[in-house]
Amino acid sequence: MKLLKLKMLVFCLVLLSFNQITFAQEETEKKEIDHSYKPLTLKLDDSGNKYIRFLTWHQFWVRSTQNNPNSLDITGQPSDNSFDIGLRRSRVLMFAQISPRFLILTHFGLNNQTFRNGGINGATGKKPQIFMHDAWTEFKVADELYLGSGLHYWNGISRMTNASTLNFLAVDAPIFNWATIELTDQFARQFGVYAKGKIGGFDYRIALNKPFAAGGLSEELADDGVARNVLNDNLAVQGYFNYQFFDKESNKLPYFVGTYMGAKKIFNIGAGFHYHPEATGVKQAGEAEAELQNISLFAVDAFLDMPLGSGGVTAYSAFYNYNFGDNYLRNVGIMNISTGGNAQPTIGTGSIFYTQAGYAFKKFQNGTQFQPFAAYTYKNFEALNDPSSQFDIGANYFINGHHAKITLQYSQRPVYAAGNLDGSRGEIILQTHIWL
Repeated sequence: MKLLKLKMLVFCLVLLSFNQITFAQEETEKKEIDHSYKPLTLKLDDSGNKYIRFLTWHQFWVRSTQNNPNSLDITGQPSDNSFDIGLRRSRVLMFAQISPRFLILTHFGLNNQTFRNGGINGATGKKPQIFMHDAWTEFKVADELYLGSGLHYWNGISRMTNASTLNFLAVDAPIFNWATIELTDQFARQFGVYAKGKIGGFDYRIALNKPFAAGGLSEELADDGVARNVLNDNLAVQGYFNYQFFDKESNKLPYFVGTYMGAKKIFNIGAGFHYHPEATGVKQAGEAEAELQNISLFAVDAFLDMPLGSGGVTAYSAFYNYNFGDNYLRNVGIMNISTGGNAQPTIGTGSIFYTQAGYAFKKFQNGTQFQPFAAYTYKNFEALNDPSSQFDIGANYFINGHHAKITLQYSQRPVYAAGNLDGSRGEIILQTHIWL
C-alpha cells in the first residue's frame, strides 16, 4: 500500500508540472498561437452540406495495480503489485453526410493492448488486430424519424451504455454499463436495424438486433445451478428513451457526452432496456435438461451538466436491474496482465447503483482547466453472499478541452473469497488522451 501511495504522489507531481510547463511556454512564445480545435472535415460541395468528417484518438495508460490475492505474474510467480503501460484505445472514425437524407459511418481500431495481451490470437502483446467497431448506414424518413442498419452502437439500457469514449468524466466507464460486452456483442455493438429521433424534448432510440453467437450447447452445461450463455438463434430488442429539459443534445451520432464541463445547461432523465429471450441456460443438480432463461436488463438514470459559480458541475446517476438467469456472474479485469490481477465481479444477475460527479474550475489564463471528480458503485449480485461498495477518485487536467487532456485516477475494488466479501484492492491510472 505504501508503494501505491508513493507512486500516486509521483503521478500528482507530474500532473501539476504540466501546468507550470504550459505557463512557461506561454511566457516565452513571441506570438500568439491558435490552439482552438477545428474539425477535420472534407467538404464535398461549396455549401458544406455534403462532407466527410474524420476523427482519430489515442488513450495511453500508465498503471500501478495492487493485485488480487494469489495473483501470478507472467513468469508464474506470486505477484502482489504490478506496473504496466498500455494502449487502452486507438481508433479512427469517419462519417459522410452525402445528402441531408443519407449518412454512412465507419469506425475501426483496437483496444486494450499491453506488453502481454492484445496480440494475434492473444499469444503476445505485439501486432494486435484492428477490427470494425461501427459500420452502418442511415436514412432520414422525417425530422422525427431516422432509420439505420448495420453493426451499430444505438444501444438500450442507459445513457452510459451509449457513452462516447472521447469525453468521459472519470478515466473510463465502469464496464457494467455495457452488459453484454464481448459476449453477444462486438465491443458493445451488434448487427441490427434501429430507429432514432427527437419529438420536442423527447429523445429515443430503439433497435432490433441479431446478437453474436456466444456460449455452448445447453445440454452440455454443468449441473451447478449457475446460468451461462448458450447458443441460440433469437433476436434481441433494446431501447433507450430520455427527456431533455433544457439544452438539447445532438443525436446525429449515438455517443453521449460524459461531461461538458459546464459549457451547456443540461438536465435529462432516461430509462432503457435490453431483452434477449432464451440466451442463457441453467441446469440444477441431478437434472438431465437445462432450463433456458431470458436476458432482461433495465435501467433508469439522470444526467446534469451546467454552469455553477465560475465553473461547471457534472453529475450522473444510474440504477441497473439485471437478470441474466440464476446466479449469473462475470468477472472482468481491464487490460489485466496477471493471473488474478485486477479482475472483479462486474456483471451479473442483481442490481447496481452508480453515481459520479465532478466540478470543472474556471479556466486558467492559458486556457487549461482542472476538474476533480469522484464516483461510487454499489453492487448486489445474486451469486455472491455479500454486496459491495467501491469508489473512484481523480482529476482531469484539460490542456485543450477533451481534445488534449491528462487524467489521474485512483480506483478501489472489492475482493471476494468463496462468495464472501474479503477486503479490497486499489489501482492508480495515469492516462494521456488526445483526439482530433
